[in-house]
Amino acid sequence: MATHEPELTAPVDLCTPDGKRLNPAARGWSRRPLHRANLRGRWGRTKKWDYWGVLAGDLTVAVTYADVDYLGLATVWWADLAAGRTGGKDVTVPLARGIDLPDVPASSTLRYDGKGVHLTIADDDETGATTIDATWEEDAAPARLHVVVDLPAGHDSLNVVIPWSDTTFQYTSKHQARPAHGELTVGSTVRELGPDAWGVLDVGRGRWPYVTNWNWGGGAGRAIDAAGTTHTVGLQLGGKWTVGTGFTENGVIVDGRLTKIGTELDWDYDWDEPMKPWRVTGGGVDLTFTPAYDKHTGVNAIVLRTEVHQVFGRWSGTVSTDDGTTLTLDAIQGFAEESRSRW
Repeated sequence: MATHEPELTAPVDLCTPDGKRLNPAARGWSRRPLHRANLRGRWGRTKKWDYWGVLAGDLTVAVTYADVDYLGLATVWWADLAAGRTGGKDVTVPLARGIDLPDVPASSTLRYDGKGVHLTIADDDETGATTIDATWEEDAAPARLHVVVDLPAGHDSLNVVIPWSDTTFQYTSKHQARPAHGELTVGSTVRELGPDAWGVLDVGRGRWPYVTNWNWGGGAGRAIDAAGTTHTVGLQLGGKWTVGTGFTENGVIVDGRLTKIGTELDWDYDWDEPMKPWRVTGGGVDLTFTPAYDKHTGVNAIVLRTEVHQVFGRWSGTVSTDDGTTLTLDAIQGFAEESRSRW
C-alpha cells in the first residue's frame, strides 16, 4: 500500500525563520520525529502538548502536559475499566505559567510542581525510553505513578504535518505499541502496569483554527497473519480534522515498521451513544471497536470549550501492510474518541 504523501528523511524546521508561517519544506511525514517546532508569535492560536497514555488491560493511565497559550494543563488520570473507578489530579494553569515544552520534542525534561501535583517526564538520550513520575493526593491518600515506556531499536512512529493553510497547521508525532512497565499506587493499593502494557504518545505543536473537531484512535497487541505467525501491531487512526489537507495521521505499525495510510478513513459511530460499537474502515483497515468505558469530559473556560467522548475497550478486525500482508486482530487493547473544541 503506497501513499501519495512525501516522506521526509532529514531534520527540518516547522516554520519559516520568523516562526509565523509554515515552512514549505516541512510538508510531509516521517518514521522518526524530525521537525523542530520553531513557533513564534500569534499568541492565542499556538498549541503545544505531550500526551502519554498506557494501556494495561483493565487499567489505563494518562498524563497530559500542555500549553494552549492562555491556559496550561498538568494532569494525571487513571481508570479501572472493569470496576468503572477513576482517579487522578487535574491542574489548570492560567497563561500556562511554569509549563514549558521544547521546540524539539523529547529534547528536555518536562516538569510541573504546584497545586498538589509533582510531575516529571524525562527521556533517556541513549535508549529513547521515557520515564514518567508523578505524585499527588486523592481521597486524602498519597498517590504515585511511575512508568517507563521503552523505545525498541528501529521502532517507527507516525510523524506528519497537517497544513490547513500557511498560517494554521499542526505537527503531530504519534507513537503506538511501545512496551511499558511500572506501577500506580493509591494509598496502600499498588497496581502493576504490565506485563502486557503498551505506551501511547501524542506530541502536538502547531497553530489551530478556533473551531476544530477530530477523531483519534489507537491500540496495540498481538495479531496473526494467514500463516498463523504472530506479530506485534500498533494502530494509529485519525479523522475529521485532516480532511481536505492532502495529509492524514493514519497508519499501522507491525513489528515496529510503519505502513503509512494516505487515504481518509470512514468512522461510523454514534456520538450520543458512544458505548455502542465503533467501526473504522478504509485504506486496508477494517476494524470494529467495542467500548468498555466512556471518559466523557467537558471544559468551559470562557475562551476554551471542549467536549470529548474517549472510549476504552478492544479492537477486532483486519489490517493490511504495504507489502500486502493481512493481519487479523482479536480484541487488542485500545481507545477511540471524538473531540469537539473551541479553543
